[in-house]
Amino acid sequence: MARTLNKGQNMDRNGTSLRESTFQRIESALLDDIASGQLQPGERLDETKLATRFDVSRTPVREALSRLTAQGVLVSGEKRGVRVAQYSREELAQMFEAMQEIESICARLANQRLTLLARSEIEAAQEECKAAAQANDRLAYIRANEALHLSIYRATDNPYIFDLASDFRRKTGPFRAKKLETQADLDASVQNHEELLAKIFSDDTQVAVDGMRKHMTESFMRVLAVNN
Repeated sequence: MARTLNKGQNMDRNGTSLRESTFQRIESALLDDIASGQLQPGERLDETKLATRFDVSRTPVREALSRLTAQGVLVSGEKRGVRVAQYSREELAQMFEAMQEIESICARLANQRLTLLARSEIEAAQEECKAAAQANDRLAYIRANEALHLSIYRATDNPYIFDLASDFRRKTGPFRAKKLETQADLDASVQNHEELLAKIFSDDTQVAVDGMRKHMTESFMRVLAVNN
């Protein structure tokens, strides 16, 4: 059945209402800012400033903030404001424990179900990581790093696992971003990826699982060290 339009509602060329595409654009940009650490844990988001930034009314801004709050990326604060979610070291430890289990499942399924298309997507994301590291472009590297992990999640061919894993990455983004500050950090991360992907692409599923567990353990220890 064709989508019906409310009076005055416009559609873009993809059939998405302009109102919907506007708040989705804002939501995506804020997620990018949070994942890259440009918005810090505990930082308050101002509706008026965001409306000015995106050149929109406050209505789509409120919708985007409401969706991000529902996802747990933002939390409601005092005086009706919202802030980037902030976690204690104990909460981060618990989240990374869950992430390690989920990412290990992703590594196992990706290893078992890997297609040529999925492998090419993973390898392309890793090439983007290498290019960003060589250019010492921190923000580009963080985006490429997220794309790499998402490509591994997609290789599981399981949308439920993809959603679970993606949810944890969104929530931990600003904490993980702090461990990628210098050229040396980026170069080390690229090398860690090379080792991890070699294991995921191997003929031994347990090697892939163990490789991801090692990768997540090292990542967590680094996150704790830079989030005192």
